Amino acid sequence: MFEVLVYVYENYWQGDACPAASQLSRKLTAAGFEPEEIQAALIWLEGLNVAAQGTQISLPASGTTTDTINPSASIRAQAPDSLRIYSVAEQTHLGAQSLGFVSFLESSGVLPPHMREIVIDRAMAAPGDPVTLDDLKIIVLMVYWSFGEEPDALVLDELCDDTEFRLAH
Repeated sequence: MFEVLVYVYENYWQGDACPAASQLSRKLTAAGFEPEEIQAALIWLEGLNVAAQGTQISLPASGTTTDTINPSASIRAQAPDSLRIYSVAEQTHLGAQSLGFVSFLESSGVLPPHMREIVIDRAMAAPGDPVTLDDLKIIVLMVYWSFGEEPDALVLDELCDDTEFRLAH
């Protein structure tokens, strides 16, 4: 599935240029991907689309956020000193390395809380137990992609760099 996601990211890096699911499926089949991989990736991408659209919120001056899809729903913005507690299922499925990386991105200020929650959601929907760090990096890239944002150069380098051959100084 992750090979398909990388292909989609590389070929449709402008999210609005990505074709509809049926046309994307045909293009992925023509590119040589297996039907099971394509189906898993399309289901995962649909979940990403739903999650990203669900966070399209406006911030009124009152300090609460109003959901534009359901204007009667009100959500409080996360307080700066709040703490995210991971469930046992999240800890098990993500693993210490992936959770540490999410924490690193968040503390660096490049992964806001709403995007962190989508990363966690999509990682929980991904195969692997635990999810590998490389797969998590792809998930983070896809979350940025779903918002039509490109991470800054240093974050992009961290997400795309193969750390296997890195030498610590």
